[in-house]
Order: sequence, then structure tokens, then C-alpha cells
Amino acid sequence: MKEIEKCRELTEEEDKSFIWKETRRYLGLGAKEGDSMTEELISQCLKDLESTAAPKWAVKEFPLKIQGNRIYTEGFSTESKSLLKNLAGCEKVIIFAATLGTGVDHLIRRYEKIQMSRAVVLQAAAAAWIEEFCNRKNRMLKEAYEKEGWFLRPRFSPGYGDFPLECQQSILTVLEAGQRIGLTLTDSMLMAPSKSVSAVIGAGRQPVNCRLEGCESCDKSDCQFRRSKE
Repeated sequence: MKEIEKCRELTEEEDKSFIWKETRRYLGLGAKEGDSMTEELISQCLKDLESTAAPKWAVKEFPLKIQGNRIYTEGFSTESKSLLKNLAGCEKVIIFAATLGTGVDHLIRRYEKIQMSRAVVLQAAAAAWIEEFCNRKNRMLKEAYEKEGWFLRPRFSPGYGDFPLECQQSILTVLEAGQRIGLTLTDSMLMAPSKSVSAVIGAGRQPVNCRLEGCESCDKSDCQFRRSKE
């Protein structure tokens, strides 16, 4: 088993434009800018997050074994047609988790009591922030693995398609996510802190033309590794 150490860092300046665009999208604005008040509120919320968020991540690598429709790793075992399609041609998996920390949850809850409009924008901005944090870490992994002749698939999270949400428990346990990055699960399988992500990333020897940030951002609809909701 190969382990890559966790690290802590905020979003780099060159990635801020992605967070702005994604925040607008989560707010239902699409690609359009909001009015001056909305744009100012987004700006204020991003500043709040920059001073509050403490992004952390944890990652481990395991051999992958597939028998029929069942997927086996040291981290979890499950049956999932969607994940099986994503992992086609892979020989190992990278199990991944990331979080913005408890401070973001506390910030959102505070504004839910005193200024709901700000809380709504904070929710959207934090969702965009954790997504970009994961994208950056995936790009880092992609570069490191390609140097060793491995090619990564897009990350695939429990709860997507028919990948059971219950697998999150095994994923967080094998990552020691509670001890390492403060990420746990509630009894209803929700992650705490809430602005967190867990995912599986396949690694194979054959190059694939996939964006690691996921199929939502890619218009290649005929890709054999494209995630489906079936």
C-alpha cells in the first residue's frame, strides 16, 4: 500500500475564478453575473471563507480486484455498475477524502440565524471551494502518477449512481479520516463537517482522455468512462 501524506493549503489565486463561476452556478445564476449586490455578497462570503476554511485532505492507494460485478479493495468492497464502468481497465484505486473544516459549518450556522441571504451564498461558495480544492489535489495526483506510468480516472463519490452511500464508512475508516483530518459520519451517513468529499479514483496503465474534476465539466458524451446515473 502506498500512502501520500495529507497537506493543508487554501485555494491558489489562479483558481479563484472557478470558485466565482461555480458559486454563481450553485446560486442558480448559470454563467451570468449577478446584480451588484449579489456580486458584492459573493465577494464578502469568499473573504469570510478564506479566513475561516482550513482545507485538509487524506489519501491512500490500494490494489483493485474485480470479480464479476463485485469490486474489492482493502478499503471497501461493493457491487456498483456505475463505479465498475468508471474503473474499467484499472489495476488499483486511490481512496480520497477532503474537508474545509468545522469552522465553515459554524460560520454558515451563525448566518442562518442572523442573515439568511448571506448563509445561502456561503453555502454555495463553500460547495464551490471544496470542489476546487479537490480538483487541485486531483491534478497534483495526476501529475505524480503519470510520472510513474499510471493514468487516473475521474473521482467517483459514494452516493453517485448506484455506488452505495454506505461505503463512505469504510472509506473514512481506512483513511483514518477522523484522526487525520477531523472528518466523520453521522448516523444518517452525512459527513461532518458538511463541506467535505470522499471519493474513489481508479488508476490504470492505459491513457484516458478524462477530466479528473468529473464528467459534469466535460462535454465528451461518448466517453467509455463517463459516469451515468443508472
